[in-house]
Formats: sequence, structure tokens, C-alpha cells
Amino acid sequence: MKDLSTTYLGLKLKNPFIVSSSGLTNTAAKIEKLAAAGAGAIVLKSLFEEQLNHSVNQHIHKSQGTDYPEAYDYVAGYVKNNEVNDYLKLIAEAKQKVDVPIIASINCFSADEWVDFAKQIEQAGADAIELNLFVVNTDKNSEASEYEELYLNVLSNVRKHVTIPIAMKLGSNFSNLVAVVNKLSVHGAQGVVLFNRFYEPDIDIDHLAIKAAHVFSTPADIRQSIRWVSIVSSKIKNIDVAASTGIHTGEAAIKQLLVGAKAVQICSVIYKHGPEALTKMVSELNQWMKNKNFNHIEEFRGMLNYGHISEPQIFERAQFMKYFSGLE
Repeated sequence: MKDLSTTYLGLKLKNPFIVSSSGLTNTAAKIEKLAAAGAGAIVLKSLFEEQLNHSVNQHIHKSQGTDYPEAYDYVAGYVKNNEVNDYLKLIAEAKQKVDVPIIASINCFSADEWVDFAKQIEQAGADAIELNLFVVNTDKNSEASEYEELYLNVLSNVRKHVTIPIAMKLGSNFSNLVAVVNKLSVHGAQGVVLFNRFYEPDIDIDHLAIKAAHVFSTPADIRQSIRWVSIVSSKIKNIDVAASTGIHTGEAAIKQLLVGAKAVQICSVIYKHGPEALTKMVSELNQWMKNKNFNHIEEFRGMLNYGHISEPQIFERAQFMKYFSGLE
């Protein structure tokens, strides 16, 4: 077996395959199976700010005697504490059952909610925190900098309360992604995950209604993240980059490592094919390294990223017809 180990967020991983936050990682039993299948690290299912608020509202709606602010505050605090306590128990159970890094995940859209939970998450034993943040900016009068400032505020507030590493899981909707990642590194992020896979709407034309689009990624989705993993890992040296979305095979993982990823997050392929898909991907990476006579990932990681190839402009090409204009 080749040395597949890597470091991510300062954590030692036996291999670069991280199971991303999802229903796959919401119980200790599932986490045990993923670790046995070969996961290098596991990101727990997110603790959602929207989920907490929804649970509070449901309990308030069902409860009597909440006309007083004190009663509302009591019920809201009780519900949130229960939700958070369940999450803290999952962290502790996971740490007892497996010997791979456990990364907590917080899905939020405001800075205030999470500062109270961050230290509890650290005390429960989480090895790192992944901040999963996305806001759809619909204000026509706002500036891009205001949108970016929200990310920095959330990061800065959580950073004040924990000493464990923090990664930001980002979408691609930034006017200057490289500048944003650079600012995140300055504000205390040790890593970024490129990219988040968000809820996307679709239209049901028979029932004239909005519905959720297909949730799983496809192998073709890897294209966008390859571009930006390559550029960001080359430009920003003091932050780890994990690749996410569209990684369904060992070959796809190798591509991301070649352009500079420290680790790869996988999810959809495990939903489709079970934990065995993870075992297969680890084996494919090992066999490729044998074939290429690489003994360690660091011997080839970043070999084909933006800063190491002779024509880095290939990662900047944006126009399909420009690329093919010379073909008859």
C-alpha cells in the first residue's frame, strides 16, 4: 500500500477522502461504517440555523401561554438547547467509535447564533468546524463587498470562541473568489471547501408549483471545481483547499489532487453505491500511484495547478467559441 496520507486543516488524514456533511453522517452507526470503508475524515451532518428556528416556531405554535416574551424565550431556549445537545452527543459518540478526524458542520446565515455553540462543539471533541454558509443576495442596491462581509463576520465571530481549525464551505457565486479566500485566510480560516452544493429550485409544470431539483451531483460537475481548486491553491498558500462536488471515482479524486487539493469530499457516489464506493476509490488512488511510481501524495499534489503548468491561461478561458475558433 502506498502512503496515501495527507494533512488538512492541520489534521493528519490516512487518505484524502472525506465524507461530506449529509444524512450519511447523522448517526454514530453510519459513521462507523464509513470509517471502516476507508474514510480519511468525516464531516457530520450540519446543524442548521433554519432547522433550529423552524423547530422553535413549531413548538411555539403548539404551546400555550407563550404570549409573554419570557415564555417565548424559555421555549426557544429549551428547543435550541435540546437540538444542540443531540448534536454534541453525536460528536462525542463518533469520537469514541472511530479513529479518524470528526469535523462538525454548521449551516448558518447569521453571525450571532453560532458563537454560543462553537465552544460547546469544541468541548464535545470535534477536531474542526466547517462553516457552511450561503446567502442568495436579492438586494439590487447592495454591493458585492457587503455580501462578502457576512462570510467574514461569521468566521471572525466563531474564530474568537474556538481554537480548533475552521474551514469555510463556499459556493462559486463570488465576483472575485481568490480575493474572498485570501480574506478568509487572514480572518482565521485554515481551509476552504470548493464548492458547496446548494438546494436548487425546479418547476413542476403539471402542478404549477416549485419543487426541488435533483439533489445528487454528476461526474460532469467536477469541471468548475477543478478550475478554481487549481487557481486558489496556487494563489493562496496559507490555506488548505478541499475539492467537493462531482467526485465519483478515484480518477476524479486524482484530478483534484493534481490541481492542488489537499483533500476531496464525497457524498453522492456513496448515496448511490454505498460505502463500498469509498473503498473502491481509495484502491483506485493506490493503484494509480503504483503505476506512476509515486510513493506519497505530496510527490504529485499540485503538479498540474495554475502555478505549475506552462500555460496557466488554460484555466482562465471562459468562452467556448474562442477555444474552438481555430477548428474547421
